[in-house]
Amino acid sequence: MAIVVLVGTLDTKGLEYGWLRERLLGRGVEVIVVDTGVIGAPRTTADVTRAEVARAAGTDLERLRSEGDRGAAVTAMARGAAEVVRDLYARGRLHGVLALGGSGGTSIATRAMRELPLGVPKVMVSSMASGDVAPYVGSSDITMMYSVVDIAGVNRVSAPVLSNAVDAVAGMARGFAAVRPPAVDDDRPLIAASMAGVTTPGVDAARERLTELGYEVLVFHASGAGGRTLESLAEQRLFAGVLDLTLCELADDLLGGILTAGPDRLLAAGRAGLPQVVSPGALDLVKFGPLDTVPERVLDRDVRVHNPSISVVRTTAEECAELGARVAAKLRSATGPTTVCLPLRGLSTLGAPGGPYHDPSVDEALFRAVRDGLRGSAVEVVEVDTHLNDPSFGRAAADLLHRLIVGC
Repeated sequence: MAIVVLVGTLDTKGLEYGWLRERLLGRGVEVIVVDTGVIGAPRTTADVTRAEVARAAGTDLERLRSEGDRGAAVTAMARGAAEVVRDLYARGRLHGVLALGGSGGTSIATRAMRELPLGVPKVMVSSMASGDVAPYVGSSDITMMYSVVDIAGVNRVSAPVLSNAVDAVAGMARGFAAVRPPAVDDDRPLIAASMAGVTTPGVDAARERLTELGYEVLVFHASGAGGRTLESLAEQRLFAGVLDLTLCELADDLLGGILTAGPDRLLAAGRAGLPQVVSPGALDLVKFGPLDTVPERVLDRDVRVHNPSISVVRTTAEECAELGARVAAKLRSATGPTTVCLPLRGLSTLGAPGGPYHDPSVDEALFRAVRDGLRGSAVEVVEVDTHLNDPSFGRAAADLLHRLIVGC
């Protein structure tokens, strides 16, 4: 029988967790309830008590209560919950996790969920899910559901939301328990590739070529979260190599765009010693939100509506020079074989010949900064006389990465 683990604070959400348990049992799955509350009395029965969770965190429940530090208590119970669910999974006693909560409950439960392997069903119903969920999801595969109303009783609004969550996790857990997802072509070396809509043709060509060469390619959307995930997995040395052809997250980081991956983007592969081929794809633009949210300081530029949620703005020569210098500085520290591939005729679909952002003089400021910053380093710079989305560029970048990998 599939087993769903419920992780929650049974002092403040006990009635709701009791409701979830009864409905899960009615759907034919076994339920294990883990109590992560601290102060008030549990309002439903737990299978793993809060005292056990505290001990798993290396502390004592009474100590957490006496200290009266809510932040420290939440942190400790999150750590303990992570230990508990990891142990349950290792013993075959977990086929899915479901939780509900506000900011505190979401922090505790998702900390535990992030400890579980990719593919284990994880569903979080949260009043925080309509905002920035990156701190909760991280690089995991957590499914976030917005609760619409706060988690305070089961009512005509929350009941259908919670019922959907129950149906979802019950179905996923049954499927996971019956046949754990098999590895697909798990004998093929993994390649990480970065991509955005404006670099898709070039990256697709590279992906197809790498597939021909015997690799499995995992593509990460350069959306901020995608870049952070790529960095996290590269740090773990999951990949045989990295094909980083889309760096627009660096432009967003420099200029206050909405899809930044943070200042550590483009560092992990180099630190891990992984072979990597890098291209400054999409550094000809920065991404902001809807058109009416674009900062006034850039409205005098060519602003394009990418979709209703994203507007793009052309980067200037000065900004491109700074971006090129940053790329070079990050790559100079790489401990593995690294090649930079410069597409001399354009960096994106917008920047290709005939496109609205095609400006060779501005692109040259970027290229010059990359060349200057890498001069005298071990990083190879290869110039290709085409634009990034020409299929020949993607294939050339793929072949370069293959040579770096087989040469290691």
